[in-house]
Amino acid sequence: VQLQASGGGLVQAGGSLRLSCAASGRISPINTMGWHRQAPGTQREQIATITYYGTTTYADSVKGRFTISRDNTKNTIYLQMNSLMPEDTAVYYCDLRMARSQYWGQGTQVTVSS
Repeated sequence: VQLQASGGGLVQAGGSLRLSCAASGRISPINTMGWHRQAPGTQREQIATITYYGTTTYADSVKGRFTISRDNTKNTIYLQMNSLMPEDTAVYYCDLRMARSQYWGQGTQVTVSS
């Protein structure tokens, strides 16, 4: 299983970005995908998850600003990020969990300037 994340970049505070993460390989329909982020000097933080059937969870830090979604026909998840703040600056990672395994994407940098 491989995950390819894309869509990061530099944006001004208050702006928006949309991240994508495409999974490939042998993927069970019983899976959960999610987004995490890690800023320099901090631990990786889970910020949003979505099950195959569309059930979502959000960290309090992004609730109301970020929206996770998925297209099961493409094994792809998205993270729409609105009202971005400088503290959202981090490397964003996607993951896929199925059975007893967890797979990670390579990370994409998001930088929000003030």
